[in-house]
Amino acid sequence: MRNQSTGALPLWKTFYKSRAQRFSLLPFLALLGVGTLCLLFPSLPAAAAPVAGISAADTAWMLTASALVLIMTPGLAFFYGGMVNKKNVLSTMLQSFICMVVITLLWMIVGYSLSFGDSVGGVIGDPRSFFMMRNIFSSAPSKLAPTIPLALFMIFQLKFAIVTPALITGAFAERIRFTSYLLFICLFSLFIYCPLAHATWHPEGLLFKAGVLDFAGGTVVHMSAGWAALASALYMKKRAEPAHNPARITYVLLGTGLLWFGWFGFNAGSAYGANGTASVALATTTAASAAAAFGWIVFDAMRGRKMSASGTCIGAVVGLVAITPAAGFVSIPHAILIGLVSAVVSNIMVLLRSRTSIDDTLDVFPCHGMGGITGMLLTGVFAHKSINPVLSGNGLLFGETRLFVVQLLALIGVSAFAFGATWFLLKLTDAITPLRVSEEDERTGLDLSQHGEKL
Repeated sequence: MRNQSTGALPLWKTFYKSRAQRFSLLPFLALLGVGTLCLLFPSLPAAAAPVAGISAADTAWMLTASALVLIMTPGLAFFYGGMVNKKNVLSTMLQSFICMVVITLLWMIVGYSLSFGDSVGGVIGDPRSFFMMRNIFSSAPSKLAPTIPLALFMIFQLKFAIVTPALITGAFAERIRFTSYLLFICLFSLFIYCPLAHATWHPEGLLFKAGVLDFAGGTVVHMSAGWAALASALYMKKRAEPAHNPARITYVLLGTGLLWFGWFGFNAGSAYGANGTASVALATTTAASAAAAFGWIVFDAMRGRKMSASGTCIGAVVGLVAITPAAGFVSIPHAILIGLVSAVVSNIMVLLRSRTSIDDTLDVFPCHGMGGITGMLLTGVFAHKSINPVLSGNGLLFGETRLFVVQLLALIGVSAFAFGATWFLLKLTDAITPLRVSEEDERTGLDLSQHGEKL
């Protein structure tokens, strides 16, 4: 409404004329909210007392593993950033980096509590359990990691929560508004990632109690991100200019190296200690990634394509994805098979996707989604109690069917949940603040139109 004495617009409308501009106030309001919560709910530790059973060696390893997992997100930023158009490199990389900022705050406010707080029906944690890190310094260690402090377990799990929404960004790269993206990743983390983490990894979780195996995130991280990516690509529709040459293959190589390096913390760290299971996970992770990289370029050669640097990198990452659910449960030869099979499956899926109208910009679903699906199913085939004695049964290859059936049923349920819930959250986000940039901004490039910067 105009000021009646001067006929001028109110000051706030002078700066925020459109609905999209006005919703750019959301991050500022969120900042005020976080600051207020920190004042109202300071996480003051009780008088510290030594906790029995804490291992210095395990703690040292998990501190290291937590740092390794964090570097995966910058690695992903380079991996994705090198593949997009030059005018969108910075925006694509920032979409990964900003997860380290936003998801960290969200996790420490309520995300960890929703994931690992007291179970509510086996599907979500009680948000009051560790709200604003309440009791995080004085509570007993997690049952999953009894030899390390609970605060360290929380930090390690945070790094998984960070990288998961970052993985989705490759599906809608080059066409999403940044402020809308911030809202979407918050909703995804709260309503998809946290319930899946709780159901799969909490000792009272629905999938955990059913016997579903997910050593380091094949279901929680890669399948959820993969199905979310497919839903996003379908919802966001095609880019105005879908064809382009990758901006920097050297960035892709650098990103792959950082991802492979960090993945050792991702998988071996999920043993929660400096122990034999961590060694198994380290070895199987190395084997599967190498096998998948080799399998990808050989399959390319069989199709008459050149053995490329980008193909080698994509294959290596697919192998890392596929071995994630199985890393602590299978032998090294079986890890090699998982790598080879996943490379062929994902390569074929990339080819099939290219023949459709689905604009999954960086093939997140064919690589991460199908890699996670392949790894989850093959865990049910190759897992054996001789590798990890915590298993209650063996895989399909060894004559037992229960584990494979459990993995298959969980795959169907998780897929339906991740896809359907993501579609709903995309519609909700779009109703609050438009998801897509204008065609003019898209042609200009997101680096300039969203951030006022360029490479």
